[in-house]
Parts: sequence; C-alpha cells; structure tokens
Amino acid sequence: MIQQNAKIQISVVPRSAKARIAVSETGAVKVHLTSPPTEGRANEELISLLARRLHVPKSSIAILAGLKGRTKIVGIEGISKEEALALLAQDRA
Repeated sequence: MIQQNAKIQISVVPRSAKARIAVSETGAVKVHLTSPPTEGRANEELISLLARRLHVPKSSIAILAGLKGRTKIVGIEGISKEEALALLAQDRA
C-alpha cells in the first residue's frame, strides 16, 4: 500500500473570536485561531484543530515551514491533499 502525504499551505489568523477553517474555491485554506501567536500556542491550536477535522492523530501533522509566520506549510501523513482539502472544506457548526 502506498502511503499518502498531503502538503497544504495555510494562512493563519491568530486571536480570532472563534476558531474556524475556511477553504476558498481555489483551494486556499485560512484558519482562524483563538490563541495568540506567542510561545507556540497558535501552532498547537492549529495542529489540534486540523487533527480533529481530518480524523488523524496530532502526531501525523507537522508544520514544515512558517513556524513563526502567518503563512505555513503543513504536512499531514496518511491522507492525500485532495482528501484533506475536502474534509477541511466541510462546514462544521
């Protein structure tokens, strides 16, 4: 079996009123986080939020680039990019 790995560019908006994920028709992903971008708290919240939405363990998600920036490249093991974008685009209450 071939192991699939997704690599997705994500724009992060820290200190939002509500945590949410938005995917545009072009596939651009924007994640609003409630955590401040200090001491890695926003990165931790991003990984937790993605793990819940994608149904993968947090250990399967890594921030490959942009640890201290608002634009990040995130790697996700065990899921294709197409599957990941489809799950992220689902509306959740």
